[in-house]
This record gives sequence, C-alpha cells and structure tokens, in this order.
Amino acid sequence: MPKIVVLTGAGISAESGIPTFRGSDGLWEGHSIEKVASPEGFSSNPDLVYEFYNQRRRRLLSPEIVPNAAHQALANWEQTLPPGDLLVVTQNVDNLHERAGSKNVIHMHGELLKARCIDTGEVFEWPYDLTRDTPHPRATKRLGRLRPHIVWFGESPLYMNKILEAVRHCDWFIAIGTSGKVYPAANLVDATPSFCRRVLINLDASDNSDDFQEVRLGAASIEVPKFIRSFEVVSTGRC
Repeated sequence: MPKIVVLTGAGISAESGIPTFRGSDGLWEGHSIEKVASPEGFSSNPDLVYEFYNQRRRRLLSPEIVPNAAHQALANWEQTLPPGDLLVVTQNVDNLHERAGSKNVIHMHGELLKARCIDTGEVFEWPYDLTRDTPHPRATKRLGRLRPHIVWFGESPLYMNKILEAVRHCDWFIAIGTSGKVYPAANLVDATPSFCRRVLINLDASDNSDDFQEVRLGAASIEVPKFIRSFEVVSTGRC
C-alpha cells in the first residue's frame, strides 16, 4: 500500500504548455462541455468530438511539449523511495508523468494517447487521429467503433476502488495543480485517515483548501521540488 499519494490536476501540466480544458468562461477551447465531453455530444456530432481530441493529441505530441520540473521532481522522488511507496493519481490525460519517469501512475480520467472500442471496452495505444472512418485494429472492416479513451461528464472515473484503497491508508496526501471543483477527485482528501498529513500545492487557493493542513501557493515547477527537498530533510533528520 503506498505511503504517499499524489493527486495531480491541470495546473501541473499547464506549465508544460498544455492548456486546461475549461476556461474562465466555462467553455472547453471554445466549445460547450456538453458538445465535446459527453456521451450525448459524441452521439450527436462525432466529427466535432473526434477533431477536438485530435487537436489535443497533436498538441501533446508536438516537440515543444515536455515534462516540467514538477513532473521530473515527482519521478525522481519515486526512484528514491521503496517500490510502491509513492502513487501518482492524475486527473490529466497527458503522458507527462510517464515521460518524466514516473512508474506508479493511475489516470482516473483516461489517456489521450489511447483509444477505446465502443462495443467491447478494449483499450489500445493510439497516437494517431481518430475519425468515424478509422478501422478497428483487430477488425479492419469495422469502421468508427473507436472513441477517445477519455472519461466524459456523466461517466465514472477509472480505477476508483484502487484509488480509494490507497487514499484510505496513506500517510501523506499531496494535491498539486487541482481546482477542487471536479468530483470525485476533489473528495479524495476527505477519504484520507486521521493521521494523514494533507498538503496542497497550487498556483492559487482551491475550492477545498480548508481540507488541507498545509497549503503552498506558487507555480508547481518551483513549489513541488521545494516541498520534496523539505520532506527529505525532515524524514532523514538532516539540517
């Protein structure tokens, strides 16, 4: 069981040049949430939904998008700990944690570089565009049966049983770059045990800041490495 659970949100990847889904006007890159991030939107206009995620996938695969210092610090921290002691639970659908070197990562909202079969739920690695004419990898005559492997509004996040089990037994719960607005991720802090130390690292105060014992405000690329250094000093007794 991991001793440290790290929950990451859009704020940690924003510094790598990946825009957050939801803007201040409530739109997702100019589109209403219902049109591009719901099963109903996909059913009514699949071409729009496919292209919305195709653009985001291309952006993620562009050479200028790389893990930042926060991603790197978490990956390096994991390597210094006993195997399995640190779990990253991310709301993000990018692969920047993995590219930085993190091994123990759960994507609760899916992954942009994967596709899912609409009929069977089977998941495939997929760094390509998707359209209604895309053939199924294992049945090439079946067209348009793949969708982005993304958890849309109205759908249940992935791996919740495993996430809750880890959160309920962790010694440290660290939320990074989260708004505290998206559920059930925002409720995970409430599932931690009474002895757990709860830390929020965010650019600004989140909606659930009061649920944390320690709040560090600032850019993740600066505050995450700083926090890990202070954690290591305390845990080893170094001055």
